[in-house]
Amino acid sequence: MKKLNVTIQLEMTVPDDWELADTSEGTPVIKLPDGKFMDIAIEPLFATDPEDLWASTEDEDVLDDILDMVDSEAVTYEFVTH
Repeated sequence: MKKLNVTIQLEMTVPDDWELADTSEGTPVIKLPDGKFMDIAIEPLFATDPEDLWASTEDEDVLDDILDMVDSEAVTYEFVTH
C-alpha cells in the first residue's frame, strides 16, 4: 500500500455569530448559534464516468472501507479578517 495525502482548504463567507470551539480532545469544530456544532470533513464521491454526475454512496460497507483507509485527519479553522 502507498500513502495518499489529501489537503482540503475552503474559504467560506459565514454568519457573524458562528464561533470556533474545541472538543475535549482538542479537535477544532464550528459552534453554530442554534447550539449545534459542525465539522467539515471529506466525503468520498463516486461516478461511473468522470464526466457524469458524482454522488455519495448509499452502501455503508463501501463508505466504511474507504474511511478505514484514513490513517489520520486534520482540519484547521481560522477566521480571516480583511
